[in-house]
Amino acid sequence: MVRLLWMTAPVLLPLAGGFFMLVMGAGKKAAGKKQERNRLLFMEAVVLAVSFLVWALILSGKGKEDAVLFYLAGEDLKVFFRLDGAGCVFAGLVSFLWPFATLYASEYMEGDERQNSFFAFYTMAYGVTLGIAFAGNLVTLYLFYEILTLVTFPLVLHYRNRESRAASRKYLYYSIGGAAFAFMGLVFVLIYGNTADFILGGVLNQAVSGFRTNMILFMYVLAFFGFGVKAALFPVHGWLPKASVAPTPVTALLHAVAVVKSGAFAILRLTYYSYGADFIRGTWAHYVVLGAVLVTIAYGSTMAVREAHLKRRLAYSTISNLSYVLFGVVMMNPLGMAAALVHMVFHALMKICAFFCAGAIMHKTEKNFVYELGGLGRQMPVTFACFTAAGLSLMGIPLFAGFISKWNLAQSAVAAGGAAGVTAVSVLLYSALMTGVYMMTVTVRALFPNHGEKAVFPVKRTEPGWRMLAPMVLFAGLLVVFGLYSGPLVRFIVEVAEGVVV
Repeated sequence: MVRLLWMTAPVLLPLAGGFFMLVMGAGKKAAGKKQERNRLLFMEAVVLAVSFLVWALILSGKGKEDAVLFYLAGEDLKVFFRLDGAGCVFAGLVSFLWPFATLYASEYMEGDERQNSFFAFYTMAYGVTLGIAFAGNLVTLYLFYEILTLVTFPLVLHYRNRESRAASRKYLYYSIGGAAFAFMGLVFVLIYGNTADFILGGVLNQAVSGFRTNMILFMYVLAFFGFGVKAALFPVHGWLPKASVAPTPVTALLHAVAVVKSGAFAILRLTYYSYGADFIRGTWAHYVVLGAVLVTIAYGSTMAVREAHLKRRLAYSTISNLSYVLFGVVMMNPLGMAAALVHMVFHALMKICAFFCAGAIMHKTEKNFVYELGGLGRQMPVTFACFTAAGLSLMGIPLFAGFISKWNLAQSAVAAGGAAGVTAVSVLLYSALMTGVYMMTVTVRALFPNHGEKAVFPVKRTEPGWRMLAPMVLFAGLLVVFGLYSGPLVRFIVEVAEGVVV
């Protein structure tokens, strides 16, 4: 009983806290300064308490034992938590980033008339995302994956204008459709697997009566694209650029922490822990998903170059860079799995930093397009320094974290060998070039405006307050720290991929 409470508290506490904020704020008008401060203190206390619990579980190793919540249909179909090596990586990432994202959001959303509902769902999304990280089997992961759609839908809808309504509907339709395909993959794991539990190497039993390889591979492809909706895999990526109409803390949440990472993490679980990389490697299904990933990388980076709206540019960048994680997954080897997890961590830092910078620019200046930023870098030097650090890291420049993860991805492609490996490395190089174009043009335009062009604002400096600035500076600094010293983290992740850490 104690273990069950210990494991479920990080998931249930944010859900209860968010529900409490919804109930207490129901029917009330916009809160005053005192109420806003009290809500912020309550929300940050809940988030910090949850993060403390998560890290206590990770460091103590107490999350390795099963904590069963309930049974759906006998002992074979259960919902339970177990924090293995891969779960520790994802849970650790989410629990580290969320308190800073909440702090940023508290300043960004000041004066908003729907703050209460925003922060309620924002906090609830934390618990649901941790439910995905803690999931001990595919059934549990799928359950929380579905709930994540429900708690993030109101965040996309937040402004309630025409664009928000259209974007939220598209997000909902795509997510529901993807969940249907993912469910098919789950059903076939239940039928043809020894268990639905996550076991590195897969759980399929080819001796089961009626086992047909091509049919099972087809179901894997369907589930890959189903979970790939949240990972913004081409051609089911269309919801992501539209979702940029939401407040920046939401887009940072969608693009860096919760939704897209949950999609990528679910695909990693599906591939290495349910169907098994050895079963998929070298088959037609392997080449189908590899092709989809490479197309997404090239497509996303190309569209980012063409996009002039700053947040939508970063959205297309996310489409490309999230498929870097999937790139590692579809290498179907331990090195690829390790590279996928490393990039999942470092991309989260890079992209949340970039989105926070973009949000600061738009929040303080009301400028949304790249061509409007001429000369602004001299008035927001810290913001653009952080943005530049994120851009250099996304490009894979040495001394930044992005170089470490992309180097590992390239190594996994070389290890895979053959024409597919060569093609994969070529796509990575092309995407790196496009990343340099779409990220550095923002910095260059802001620091070196065209002749006669300058930013005109009522004050000389327009940097945001410390609650927005501190997370940006921290994440930019961590990109350098991990670029110089990432050995312990990478070694831990490699041991997870090799099955040494379970």
